[in-house]
Amino acid sequence: MTSTPERGLPPYARVVADIRARIDSGELHPGDRIPSTREITREWGVAMATATKALAALRQEGLVEAVRGVGTVVRGAPDPAPATEPYGPQGRRERPRPAAGGSPRRAPSETALSKEAIVRTAIAIADAEGIDGLSMRRVSIELRVSTMALYRHVTGKSELVSEMIDRVYTERALPEPPPSGWRRALETALLAEWDIYRRHPWAIRLTMVSGGVHSPGLLQNGEWMMKVIAAQGHSPDGALQILTLLSAYTSGMALQATRAVVEEDEVGMDAEHWWMSRAQELRQIAEEGRFPTVFSVSGPPDVDAIFELGMKHLLDGLTPLIESGS
Repeated sequence: MTSTPERGLPPYARVVADIRARIDSGELHPGDRIPSTREITREWGVAMATATKALAALRQEGLVEAVRGVGTVVRGAPDPAPATEPYGPQGRRERPRPAAGGSPRRAPSETALSKEAIVRTAIAIADAEGIDGLSMRRVSIELRVSTMALYRHVTGKSELVSEMIDRVYTERALPEPPPSGWRRALETALLAEWDIYRRHPWAIRLTMVSGGVHSPGLLQNGEWMMKVIAAQGHSPDGALQILTLLSAYTSGMALQATRAVVEEDEVGMDAEHWWMSRAQELRQIAEEGRFPTVFSVSGPPDVDAIFELGMKHLLDGLTPLIESGS
């Protein structure tokens, strides 16, 4: 750590105090990415849950925000906190923080709030921290409005999540008309959905058969693929069966790719550092000679290339069924 945290505070509050000190000193500037949960666990020696709580506290203070595709960064001008004691009983900072110009920055008017802004912010939060980190309160904090203001635009989290799914599928809408040939069309659809899952891993379990989330964008995707299959002579029921097989492959592969990210959070280090930390142990196992094939692998697999390989062979295997039209 680069500074000395306040004594007598709980672990998460010490992390908050230290990162806050970096912001106050200018070590971290507006727009700079702050340490991730994984980096916090390594630098401060705390558990993942503690790191997550620390980031949540920094967001609640208005010091940082989640930015899609980047992570959690320092806000340009944090909102002021109540003018009481420097720290409350839980270590939360409670004194006001003036903006760069010397006067507190006002939150944007709630009358200017829109569903577009709410959905966009929710997607950024989910991209950065997963769907479990999303709540109406969290979105309101990011937008610097009251939680109740959100309910003028969405009825609750269920509708918000549906709107999020609709947005990510609509942004990756399939072409009209579909490419010529059923195989080329289905490859286009599967690669598009794979791209959605890679960009927005939180969407995977929400769009699986048991996910229970439906939206016009998601249904349009299914309609598009079912029409391609039905054009080969299949009934809607038959087309749905084939669609389910294809979707199960895509979501299953995406879950495998996402699992590496989840495990990275759980163990507090990325895959590269995990393997490096066990280099000696693995070397001893390799020298035993019991697993020569495993230890002859040249490098980690390319999950995107594997997905396309599997898609090709899956469509090869389904060709007789699809072209039979029954």
